[in-house]
Amino acid sequence: MVKDRKTVTIWILAVLLAIALIYMGCSMYQNRQLVKQNAAANYGYQVGYGTAVSSLMQEAATCQAVPVTLGNQTMNLVAVECLQTTQK
Repeated sequence: MVKDRKTVTIWILAVLLAIALIYMGCSMYQNRQLVKQNAAANYGYQVGYGTAVSSLMQEAATCQAVPVTLGNQTMNLVAVECLQTTQK
């Protein structure tokens, strides 16, 4: 009778250990995936930001007003160098 209780207890503990290990493994996997997603989003943000700034600089170098819109607000940007050459 005592031997049966020990066997049942060992089986219960083994099942609980397996469940705990599976839970921790899934949690670590999800965390790793989240880190990868954040890295990809950050990289995309950096590339987009660099592309936008580069495009604005190229358009402003033509000495024409460059309209920039954010939400419902629009501004016209002009390179300072262009203003200095026209005032001389």
